Amino acid sequence: MAYKDVDAISVDVGSKLREMREARGLSIRALARKSGLSANALSMIERGRSSPSVSTLYKVADALEVPITDMFRGQSDLGEIVYCKAAARTRVPFTRGVWEGLGGERFVGRVEPFALTLDSGASSGPHAMIHSGHEFVLCLRGQLEYRLENETYLLEPGDSLLFSSQLKHRWRNPGPLVTDAVFVLSGFEEGEQPGEHHRLQADLEDQDTD
Repeated sequence: MAYKDVDAISVDVGSKLREMREARGLSIRALARKSGLSANALSMIERGRSSPSVSTLYKVADALEVPITDMFRGQSDLGEIVYCKAAARTRVPFTRGVWEGLGGERFVGRVEPFALTLDSGASSGPHAMIHSGHEFVLCLRGQLEYRLENETYLLEPGDSLLFSSQLKHRWRNPGPLVTDAVFVLSGFEEGEQPGEHHRLQADLEDQDTD
């Protein structure tokens, strides 16, 4: 990975998962049944013994009936103004990349900017995504291939893409180099946080332990 900012804030996803599960009165076995994952895999994640793939966390969030963004939120309240220093970004490593919050996880409005650093071959997963609102993508480094319905767009440094998120879409890093890209999701329905579909499904080689 090319990302060097060691001062960024890393979220303890395992502890957050345990907190959310217990708040809903669910046992690990009950969550396992709802998510389709094994109880052992969930236990390993909660204890910090295993790093979940993004698709695993997507399944868990769906079972908990929460937007995946909630798994990355700290204790601070959402605000109308979010000033985010580069060294203080929320940073979530996953199997083949890094997700970095750009303030959307702490903002009250319906806009969610974030950055992704993707290793070669990393992708949004095997299934296309659909969500409300609009999506803007700017490729900063490397290559990012977007599949929209039946069309394919190859983004290189400086290239951008803007589209209705109700179109079936998926993406991947098809090149041999690390890709850096900025995403801005906006205009989505209240209560929906579509960044979950992107940052927690972003692993072409799903290394789930279920």
